[in-house]
Amino acid sequence: MIGLIAAVSILGQAPELPALPPIRRDPQITYVDRNGAVIGVRGGKVAAPVNIDRLPAYVPAAFVAIEDQHFYEHSGFDPLRMAKAIATDLVEGRAAQGASTITQQTAKLLFLSSEKTVERKATELVYAIQLERSYSKKQILGLYLSRANFGGGAYGLEAAALRYFNKPASKLTIREAAMLAAVMKSPTNYNPASEPDRNAERTRLVLDAMVETGAISPDQRAEALASTPKVWKLSAQNPAQYFIDWTDDQVRHMVGAPKQDIVVETTLDLNLEDAAADAARTTVAHFKAQKVEQAAVVSVDGFGRVWTLVGGTDFATAPYNRAVEAHRQPGSAWKPFVYLTALEQGRTPDTMVVDEPVTIDGWSPRNFEPEFLGQITMQKALAQSINTVAARLADEIGRPNVASTAHRLGITSQINTDPAMALGTSLVTPLEMAQAYAPLSNGGYRVEAYGVERIRGAGGQLLYQHRQAPLTPVVANPPLGELVGMMRTVLTEGTGTKAAVPGYDLAGKTGTTTDYKDAWFCGFTGGFTTVVWMGRDDNAPMRRITGGIAPAEAWHAYMVHALKRIPRLAIPQGPPPPLPAPGVTQAGTPPTATPPSAAPAATPVSQPVAAQFRAGR
Repeated sequence: MIGLIAAVSILGQAPELPALPPIRRDPQITYVDRNGAVIGVRGGKVAAPVNIDRLPAYVPAAFVAIEDQHFYEHSGFDPLRMAKAIATDLVEGRAAQGASTITQQTAKLLFLSSEKTVERKATELVYAIQLERSYSKKQILGLYLSRANFGGGAYGLEAAALRYFNKPASKLTIREAAMLAAVMKSPTNYNPASEPDRNAERTRLVLDAMVETGAISPDQRAEALASTPKVWKLSAQNPAQYFIDWTDDQVRHMVGAPKQDIVVETTLDLNLEDAAADAARTTVAHFKAQKVEQAAVVSVDGFGRVWTLVGGTDFATAPYNRAVEAHRQPGSAWKPFVYLTALEQGRTPDTMVVDEPVTIDGWSPRNFEPEFLGQITMQKALAQSINTVAARLADEIGRPNVASTAHRLGITSQINTDPAMALGTSLVTPLEMAQAYAPLSNGGYRVEAYGVERIRGAGGQLLYQHRQAPLTPVVANPPLGELVGMMRTVLTEGTGTKAAVPGYDLAGKTGTTTDYKDAWFCGFTGGFTTVVWMGRDDNAPMRRITGGIAPAEAWHAYMVHALKRIPRLAIPQGPPPPLPAPGVTQAGTPPTATPPSAAPAATPVSQPVAAQFRAGR
């Protein structure tokens, strides 16, 4: 205490307060969709300054009760509290700390660093006194609540209320206000999202202090303790959390830890993302009785741009990103790789095959339907998803060749080559499947799925630009056109009729795994592929859910919306024809095209199609 008073005297007359600095925060990463709509913000978050008069009385009272019970009585510092803290610290052999009033904390937040020196503490004390002379108690408390760090990138009470409870500060309950006041001791150790137990312990202390100071009654305390507010693990203000989670690590790798605010321009279409999320939630809810629990939806265009990436039905309660992290068996959605390999070896859609019992290396596949169809065409075998035919076909053409085909088209995971591989027993992600189906939609070109087009600094300077090299053709004709024709029949007369949208050129394949643990629908139109997966996180069976039921319905519900926002293009037959160039003036009227392979590596191929897609909305 004496040392601090001496330090103050050395400083001489109390200096004038500096001008209030801008609110400080960590650099922000703002993500925008392909049309410039904000889809999320990571990093420092800040909201408007707090107006104490617009808050329920118990909100500021929670902070006063736990941080500075004599706030309305002292003149900037609390001599008795300071003396007790110094005495305690002398016994423990540490520097004086723990006695700061809210006014002193405000002075430090506004004007000073966090270094623990006598000089800094003395300056803090002087500024606290000056703050009390220059501002009312309400104004000081408002400044404090506007600048305090609440963890999770949230600076200020308004930002914290939105971050953790998805509501303005004026709507906070007593329990929620106490939870945020509990954070002040340590934004890291008492974060309500990452440290719920520790936050709960300190929240109880805050509520006790509020009763002690008369801010609330014992009954209100009991009611608050009995409540269980919903805490958002990540901000609910970001509508495309699964997509942002996927791209966020990539962005930090591209530009490093941001030292300035940056804007990430992505490939996502927020309108379609919302439609896909709604289709996933609605369909899962509709089939809940059949034990459907989760879904993922991914859309990729003919250049690999990810337009939609939904990794689950509710990010707040289930943030695991099934679209990019869940490796599941694709079931019969794998069969196009088998049939393409067969077509490339000289077979045709009209080649006759036999649906009959078959045993390969001791393994006997079963069909979904109990009866056998006998001699049928390959086209009908794919449309009806006949397992015996696919298994025999893969054995004849060589399972390593099928694996090679799948890798060539875009599958990156390891592929097994045992007899059952023909029925999709290798583990893949929905994003991989969308990437591997994309060449069937764009005329035979392999794509690499990506989500970041460019990154700009605070002043608009370009920090990163996606560079698309000429696309590589990986499927030739006639096999490409033949397979697409076969996959059209899946929607017109096969297992995927629930996915059909009249008036559009669509093709695809259903997928269902053993014991109904996974169900898929993978389909495409010209230059646009969408994959839907449904299942359970515990890998338990669903109740007779096939790819032609729930996933096909979700695919249909989403694509009815998506097909109105993208150009109406027929699926290219090849030799790989050009994808549309700029110039579309209305949906369904593509201009004369320029082959994507002709685009120079220095210019992103994505730009022409992006312009054309925007024009078609």
